[in-house]
Amino acid sequence: MRHDSFSFRVACWLAPTFLGLLGTMPASAREVVAGPVWATILRVIDGDTFVADAHVWPGETVEVSIRIRGIDAPEIHSRCLAERAAAERARDRLIQLLGGDSVLISNIGGGKYYGRVLADVKTPSGDDIGPALLSEALVRPYHGGHRQPYCG
Repeated sequence: MRHDSFSFRVACWLAPTFLGLLGTMPASAREVVAGPVWATILRVIDGDTFVADAHVWPGETVEVSIRIRGIDAPEIHSRCLAERAAAERARDRLIQLLGGDSVLISNIGGGKYYGRVLADVKTPSGDDIGPALLSEALVRPYHGGHRQPYCG
C-alpha cells in the first residue's frame, strides 16, 4: 500500500519524534503535554500500566505504554507470592476501571519509565483512575524515588 498523503508523512515524522524526545531529554528540559488526549485501550499490563492507541490528531494514532501518574502497583513478576497475588488483584481492578474502551490522558510526560509515558488517566465519565485504585488500597502512592517493597 502506498502512503504519500501529507498527513501520513507528518505522522511518520512527528509521532516518533514526540515519543523519542520524551525519553531522551534531561529532566529539566522534558516537556509535558497538558492534554487531554483520547486513547483507546489495547491491553492492560499490570496495576499501573496499560497500552493504548493515543489519538494524536484526527485520523492518526500512536501506540504507547502509559504508566498512571502517582501510583505504584505490586509487581506481577515478584518472587513473593503475596505480592504476585496483590498484583493480579490490582491488574484485574484496573481492567474493570478502564472499561476496555477509551480514556482521556493528560499531564503526559516521559522519562525513566522504561519506554512508557507517565500520565493522569480518566474515564470518559470523569472518574480518575489513580485515586480510585489508591482508595481501594490496591496500589500505593508514588511520587518518584525508590519504590517500597511489598514483601519484606
